[in-house]
Amino acid sequence: MDNNERIDIVPGTDYKIIQNKEKFSYGTDAIFLSDFGKPKGMVMDLGTGSGIIPLRIVGKKGIQMIYGIEIQEDVAQRAQRSIELNKLQDKIEIIHMNLKDLPNKFKKASFDTIISNPPYMKSECAIINKEQNFAISRHEIACTFEDIIMVSNYLLKPQGKVYIVHRPDRLTDILYTMRQYKIEPKYIRFVQPKIDKKPNLILIEGSKGGKPDLKFYNPLIVYNNDGTYTEEIYRIYGMDR
Repeated sequence: MDNNERIDIVPGTDYKIIQNKEKFSYGTDAIFLSDFGKPKGMVMDLGTGSGIIPLRIVGKKGIQMIYGIEIQEDVAQRAQRSIELNKLQDKIEIIHMNLKDLPNKFKKASFDTIISNPPYMKSECAIINKEQNFAISRHEIACTFEDIIMVSNYLLKPQGKVYIVHRPDRLTDILYTMRQYKIEPKYIRFVQPKIDKKPNLILIEGSKGGKPDLKFYNPLIVYNNDGTYTEEIYRIYGMDR
């Protein structure tokens, strides 16, 4: 480990994760997504970053193998070291590559579950961070949402599931793109800072070749009115009150 790295505990687990204090670290969105998703069988995390999502979901029943795809070499290497630190090489593999090249590596319809915490911002719609690691993590520079859904369509088996976290202001683009690639939006859950605040995140489940039937879960509320965490946040993070 170098001087900028630290070891944290993965929330809700006994696993450890290596993070670089000067690089993009995982956020609450990845934690919420890993709780929202119901992965099974062969699982792929597109844009795995630190490997937080594979480490959060690896203990769920029914998972055969998780592949975490990461385009940034140093980030992928750090994620792989986290997997080795936890001795999970037989359950999780980190692959350094551009997700757009995945059809050259994996067979069509070979995965049961895709999960992704993608960059939220279109590259032409926001000021780009000068630090490349932050820019790639936040902006659609290395890949777009359409790239993620296009690859998901290729990799997923019929009725395979996609789980995504994104921003509410992109909802129209998200639903349109999913349908374009025959991944039917099935469930949406809004995440709200407080019960009287507008949502700042959305969690979406899609099904490849699914029938149109969109349903909404009750929103995930992060804070009570007095500023304390809600009971569900304590559960998601595995925290004691």
